Amino acid sequence: MERVAELTGRIVGNVEKVIVGKRAEVEMALIGLICQGHLLIEDVPGVGKTVLAKAFAKSIGCSFRRIQFTPDLLPSDVTGVSVFSQKTGEFEFRPGPIMAQIVLADEINRATPKTQSALLECMEERQITVDGVTRRMPVPFLVMATQNPIEYEGTFPLPEAQLDRFMMRIRLGYPRRGEEVEILGRQKEAHPIDTLGQTVSVEELLELQGIVRRQVEVSPLVREYIVALVSSTRQHPEVYLGASPRGSLALFRGSQARAALQGREFAIPDDVKALAVPTLAHRLILSPSARIRSISAQDVVNELLQSIAVPGAMVSA
Repeated sequence: MERVAELTGRIVGNVEKVIVGKRAEVEMALIGLICQGHLLIEDVPGVGKTVLAKAFAKSIGCSFRRIQFTPDLLPSDVTGVSVFSQKTGEFEFRPGPIMAQIVLADEINRATPKTQSALLECMEERQITVDGVTRRMPVPFLVMATQNPIEYEGTFPLPEAQLDRFMMRIRLGYPRRGEEVEILGRQKEAHPIDTLGQTVSVEELLELQGIVRRQVEVSPLVREYIVALVSSTRQHPEVYLGASPRGSLALFRGSQARAALQGREFAIPDDVKALAVPTLAHRLILSPSARIRSISAQDVVNELLQSIAVPGAMVSA
């Protein structure tokens, strides 16, 4: 795990040059990148969502594209379009902004469902199909989408199929007072993102992803714990639709990555607990009665974490 600690330490340290006081959130985003999972960042404007995506792209030397989702955005504006060339007499494909290694889908819920659906194939199957021709996405490929949890006027809520394709939903939150003062000092002359350098190559990132998958063990007991937690969301009285097996896999992969970041070659129940809310809460559809009583999906997941026995724990008579 020394190699993992070296690579992840370089990435996190570099990103923290522009994202102040959010180490846990930066590590959560890194876990998504290591697991090749997509991230939904739900927070108010101005807290650093776009800067976080740019910082990761610069730290790894990945290509980066930003798509501003608006109601008039078309699917072809995302995936690309075939244009007839008078010079060659043939149609030529002009790739859209989705053909990048790190893609920021800004305010994704402002686009129509038709345009949102353009992301479904590329996020899950890592390919796009335009005019009957399938093209593979670049490697690595990560979608970091943002949405405002406060302002819903003129928005189109993401459907369950779309939400399920995001490995995690995270929030950055406002900085503390001292951290905000530090942000002001760092940006006195210029934004630090402008001078941020590359610390890890794409090849090293792919090596990191391979190490985590191959070398971090998840014992049968921890796997049982993951499945028990996810399956309980499907039976909870306040939940209309629980998490899918994709949620189990996200929790499994995330636990591997978190264990590696902690310097361990094996996952433990604490890894599962730490990632349960980010990986499962956005996948739950609550019952109408739960919404009326202001019960959130996060409340349900936390309740299940308290009620489901941890593997190996002593149970009192």
